[in-house]
Amino acid sequence: MSIMSPPERWAFFDCFAGLSGDMTLGALIDLGLEVADLQRLPALLGLADASLTTRRATKEHLTGVQVAVHGPDTQPPRSYQEICTLISQAPLTPGVKELSLEMFRLLGEAEARIHGQPLDSVHFHELGALDTILDVVGVAWGVKQLGITRVFCSPLPMGWGMIAAAHGRLPNPAPATLELLKGLPVYGTDLPGELVTPTGAVILKALKAECQPCPPLTLERIGYGAGSRDLPGHPNLLRLYLGQPLIAVPGLREKILVMETHIDDMNPELYEPLMAALFAAGALDVALSPIQMKKNRPGVRLTVIAPPAAREALLERLFTDSTTLGVRLMEVERVMARRWQETINTPYGPLPVKVTQYGGRRRLLPEYEACRQMAEEHGLPIIEVYRLVPQE
Repeated sequence: MSIMSPPERWAFFDCFAGLSGDMTLGALIDLGLEVADLQRLPALLGLADASLTTRRATKEHLTGVQVAVHGPDTQPPRSYQEICTLISQAPLTPGVKELSLEMFRLLGEAEARIHGQPLDSVHFHELGALDTILDVVGVAWGVKQLGITRVFCSPLPMGWGMIAAAHGRLPNPAPATLELLKGLPVYGTDLPGELVTPTGAVILKALKAECQPCPPLTLERIGYGAGSRDLPGHPNLLRLYLGQPLIAVPGLREKILVMETHIDDMNPELYEPLMAALFAAGALDVALSPIQMKKNRPGVRLTVIAPPAAREALLERLFTDSTTLGVRLMEVERVMARRWQETINTPYGPLPVKVTQYGGRRRLLPEYEACRQMAEEHGLPIIEVYRLVPQE
């Protein structure tokens, strides 16, 4: 059988007027995302008192899609856990849920650092409003629907002055915005007001945006998302390029964090809850290796692989839930085979399999849970089900 891999599709965020959640959502709609699909989101999320509308708006002779979320004038602040439950229980695809939860986790961690409180105690005010929830989930939906696999962005402009918030007047940019923009280039402007919002910043953070000039690509579409304000003499729009790379990409590359510590004085029964806490805090993988330490003591090398954004949350768990006194940190490049899921036909019915590709080589790999379920349903040894998966 021949299984074609989904095409690489890259997006370039041209942030000449800044970035916000509604501008990103508008640009995705202008690229071809169906408005009718987005208008179903409030019902899917159980937000019956919310609705979403769009219109074309002109900003200094350029037009783009402007998104508006409608709901009650007053809303209660929502906690981080409440929003996570809302998204987790919604009938969304796993990819949309994962990206939406990642964005709110990053927002929550930024707020927790600024206000000096645990993540679970964070209550969102403006960031927990209906428009932020629908912007975040809508952008996650759009990224998955349009098949965007890699994101690039221009340097980000910063406005001046003060901004009003639930906590009172804040310096512009908002503290949460600056926390989320760490690692990305910014520059000051003479434009008043908030140009990059926390929602806009977290979109780039969660999508692992790389700040560089637009990479070589075959340009397929251009989308414009309009902001809600009018900027004097400046078109308040986000321009979003969408295209396929001109350079063949054999695999996926990203920056990851490797965290390592050696432990020789911890009750072995405590490693299981420690690993669970690390995964909950954003770890991609956790490994334990036996080692020989000083004074001939047997010990454990604990290695954690994680996205750089999860650094502080993971350090807190390591120093709280283990006996370590120090952790080594290394940021490295990870090269991955591309992977996606397909379904193959077998004598016992359809079977989901994992497809991996690096360069021109593809492989089909059994999915353990799917194979176990088929083996139980038909009274087969699981090894026989594994043999149903053809090798390419």
